[in-house]
Amino acid sequence: MNKSVLIAAVIAAAALVACGKKEEPAPAVVTPPPASVSPAPAAPASSEPAAAPSSSASSALDAANAATEAARNAASAPK
Repeated sequence: MNKSVLIAAVIAAAALVACGKKEEPAPAVVTPPPASVSPAPAAPASSEPAAAPSSSASSALDAANAATEAARNAASAPK
């Protein structure tokens, strides 16, 4: 009886595998390389002193500088 149960299980497994739905492989996702960071153009020299930025503009500038520095560090880090 053990052999007949084993044979029946093997035949059932083979039937399930043979009737299985064939799935197509997922298409490869290609990510574009990150855009390079180019330096900002230099401001023209003027005879008037520049106005001091407001506190919110200063904090935004600090955050932008920190993000730029982090991006440069990440780009130059060994992989």
